Amino acid sequence: MPSSLNLPPSLAVTAPTAPTVPTVPRAAAPLPVIRVVLADSHALMRRSLRLLLDGEQEVEVVGEADDLASVVRHVEGDQPQVLLLDLSMPGGSSVETIGQLRERSPATQIVALTMEDGPVFAQRALAAGAVGFVMTERSDAELLQAIRAAARGEEYISPQMATRLEAMRRRRRRGGVPAAER
Repeated sequence: MPSSLNLPPSLAVTAPTAPTVPTVPRAAAPLPVIRVVLADSHALMRRSLRLLLDGEQEVEVVGEADDLASVVRHVEGDQPQVLLLDLSMPGGSSVETIGQLRERSPATQIVALTMEDGPVFAQRALAAGAVGFVMTERSDAELLQAIRAAARGEEYISPQMATRLEAMRRRRRRGGVPAAER
């Protein structure tokens, strides 16, 4: 038997090839979910924040608090990555609560929310351990940016507030500290 057949090209037989399967692009890996507790004494504000955050695929609201005692319970029980905390909560000092939560639940990053635009509020919240500071008048996109930064352990301060804080620091270095900033 001959070792190879020399057939004319018209009679040559080729081995069947595997059918080609179209490649389907892989879907992007799902983003890790950021667990958030909302803390605001105003039900309307909490509902508004929930509506905003429920529309975000990578954010899950795991609790809501309307006073500082319930903030502590939710943070300890729900173990959120991020706490959005209004600085005007009933039941004590929101700034003191930030310090307590940093000790008791160090994995939870705190973003302070406030209507107050004075840099002293931001300075106190950040000094107590908040990693973010957003004024409620700012855009939805800015709040989401603050949540994402906090979840990564990064600081986020509204650009307008960062400018005010820097101006306050410069005044303090020069010795001209207004009474409201002491």
